[in-house]
Amino acid sequence: MGGVAVDTDAGAVKAPDGGWGWMVLVGCFVITGFSYAFPKAVSVFFKELIREFGVGYSDTAWISSILLAMLYGTGPLCSVLVNRFGCRPVMMVGGLFASLGMILASFSTSIIHIYLCTGVITGLGLALNFQPSLIMLNRYFSEKRPLANGLSAAGSPVALCCLSPLGQVLQYQYGWRGGFLILGGLLLNCCVCGALMKPLVPPKTLKLKEPEHGEEGTEVTKKKEKKPLLDFSVFKDRGFVIYTVAASIMVLGLFVPPVFVVSYAKEMGNEDTKSALLLTILGFIDIFARPTCGVIAGLKWVRPRCVYLFSFAMIFNGTTDLIGSQAKDYNSLVVFCIFFGISYGMVGALQFEVLMAIVGTEKFSSAIGLVLLMEAIAVLVGPPGAGRLLDATKNYMYVFLLAGTEVVLSAVVLAACNFLFIKKKSPIPAHKLDNITVTEDAKTEAWSEPAETTDEEEKGAKEEQEKEMKKEEEQKVKEETEEEAAEGVRPESITVDSQEVEKFLKEPQQNGLTLSSPETCL
Repeated sequence: MGGVAVDTDAGAVKAPDGGWGWMVLVGCFVITGFSYAFPKAVSVFFKELIREFGVGYSDTAWISSILLAMLYGTGPLCSVLVNRFGCRPVMMVGGLFASLGMILASFSTSIIHIYLCTGVITGLGLALNFQPSLIMLNRYFSEKRPLANGLSAAGSPVALCCLSPLGQVLQYQYGWRGGFLILGGLLLNCCVCGALMKPLVPPKTLKLKEPEHGEEGTEVTKKKEKKPLLDFSVFKDRGFVIYTVAASIMVLGLFVPPVFVVSYAKEMGNEDTKSALLLTILGFIDIFARPTCGVIAGLKWVRPRCVYLFSFAMIFNGTTDLIGSQAKDYNSLVVFCIFFGISYGMVGALQFEVLMAIVGTEKFSSAIGLVLLMEAIAVLVGPPGAGRLLDATKNYMYVFLLAGTEVVLSAVVLAACNFLFIKKKSPIPAHKLDNITVTEDAKTEAWSEPAETTDEEEKGAKEEQEKEMKKEEEQKVKEETEEEAAEGVRPESITVDSQEVEKFLKEPQQNGLTLSSPETCL
């Protein structure tokens, strides 16, 4: 990959919070829409595939399952590639894979070919776009990151509202083969979005000047430390472990209601079109819920407590499932979809924002890959497990009760463990707190905590500090003397005794006050 700017050290660069970052946000919006909506949009063609290849609905359902499994399960692979080559080239290659998979699938002669082409190849291509786009969004936004995450997450419901009707039109006009071919061309836009991911490259050299010793500025080249392609040290972070466990439990039940709500409505005796309208209502509410939640999460008094807002969103979502399980008519399901859309949008807007806040920019590329891998297992287990429960009980109420219980449990795990086991870190290192002083004019108190040092170390540190201050004063006096001598003025007014200065420096000072200038005291 010669000539490619690898952006793995972008954490050293301050996030611009705007500028080209808005174009990165546009690209992330489109990629998020394709990644989450495409597995659902492909289901439009299932009836044609059943008729073409003589298979059952369960066989065609594996297409969407494989797509989702590739999207989540290849997280560590994406992290390795991003850490090795950077986000932009990985996304460009991913766009080609996504398009190639759908184009090859249009020439399939068996359902196995579609599994390999649409499921594996297209799924891998979408995965190579989804994860790097989130990493770049994290690098370009810091203060406005909650809003940026909320806006990018809104791409999922917007794309779902667009791709599903488009798939129906393509199937009616060109059949499933023509529809796959056109969708393959549409996925080439992932390459365009990848081209928008301009890397943030830190400066390679740092110039240091040492005027005290009379030396000229020296140029020091930063030696890049060799970083692991997949950083497993994130598992040493308690916050990351807690988040991963809670997110895995949440995914078990989060995606179950959207899958079964239409069938639930049909079971009540409603028409197909009327039942399908429930998903449209849910998606429409979701479009506005995600950006709104991003704005709320960005408030000054909310952002430090973003983990608890995320826990509230999960409790809201799980409680909605529990109450929705008691729905008896179509109007009750409409109310359920409205509240589920709000809570689902909140969870979608906050899940990656919380992860970014926990691990930071430098480790996010590895952390998101490992989290997605853990969630992939839950995604494969959750909906099929709910389906088996439905087959055993023949009652949708138990399916919704199970999903709600799992989501509420994840919220309790996240909030309780975060409150009990995560201690707030001081923004200032402890060993630097002793050196903090506030000027007398500011009339404020300086907080200081004694470092755990021995008497000898304290004595040595004080002597070193006194020598440095004495040296600075002598240098200052020397400079003033040279300036007045150059102007032809005799420096009679400057007479400083070194013993007197040393005596002054050793005098005890009040805590929290800076030393006055020796020139004004003598």
